[in-house]
Amino acid sequence: MFYLGIHQPHWLTSTRVPLFVSRRRLVGRKTMPKATGRWALDSGAFTEIKDHGKWTLGAIAYAAEVRRIAAEVGNMDWASIQDWMCEPTMLSKTGKTIAEHQALTVQSYADLRRIAPEIPWIPVLQGWRKDDYLDHVEQYASAGFDLTECPTVGLGSVCRRQATDEFASIVRALVACGMTLHGFGVKTVGLQKVASLLQSSDSLAWSFTARRMQKPGLVQCIGGGHKNCANCLPFALAWRQLLLAKLPTTWQDNAATAAPSPVLTMEVTL
Repeated sequence: MFYLGIHQPHWLTSTRVPLFVSRRRLVGRKTMPKATGRWALDSGAFTEIKDHGKWTLGAIAYAAEVRRIAAEVGNMDWASIQDWMCEPTMLSKTGKTIAEHQALTVQSYADLRRIAPEIPWIPVLQGWRKDDYLDHVEQYASAGFDLTECPTVGLGSVCRRQATDEFASIVRALVACGMTLHGFGVKTVGLQKVASLLQSSDSLAWSFTARRMQKPGLVQCIGGGHKNCANCLPFALAWRQLLLAKLPTTWQDNAATAAPSPVLTMEVTL
């Protein structure tokens, strides 16, 4: 399953393609969009840690936000917890160690399951090296959580190295332990390495690609009022189709629920 990352929440009403939406784009809205297809909720953890060096929202408040979003938007597959990334830049923001970030992530999963057990929370594995992730599995086990029993386990701190052999090694090690993984921010090159091992992934990279283009990426968008296709649903769907075409057919099954295909007229590096 590939969840197309979006930052325009109203797209939830416009396509049945599986979508990935940050809670930061939904919270505070007077009315929520009604999802026509399946989707998953990102916690916005990266922005929280990058901007503040900590979570500025407690577990009770976060759970309340997710409860409202899940009830009013509908069709939510799962929601991410308030995890703590372990990239060196994030550790420098918080002044904490990998082990401390991992412990806080396990605590978030425990707290949110207790506060809002009806929400389909997914645990998230964090680390930097392969052994870090394996250690984190043990931390969850010590807290009473067998991750092999979870329908989905998030794999964090891999987005910017998802094309590397190290990433593939981490995935193989965790799958060998019995994990069913969602790779946060994993797109074409990473998926080509481990598509057969991941249950799902997401990416918003299409928007970054479109912003770098000097004109709209779809011919039908030229002269249509926007300088580029960074906020363009037809471009996002076209990008998604190009990505899926490079993956095993099992990853293309969810395309059957897509809206009619746009005409692919751009050259895009995925």
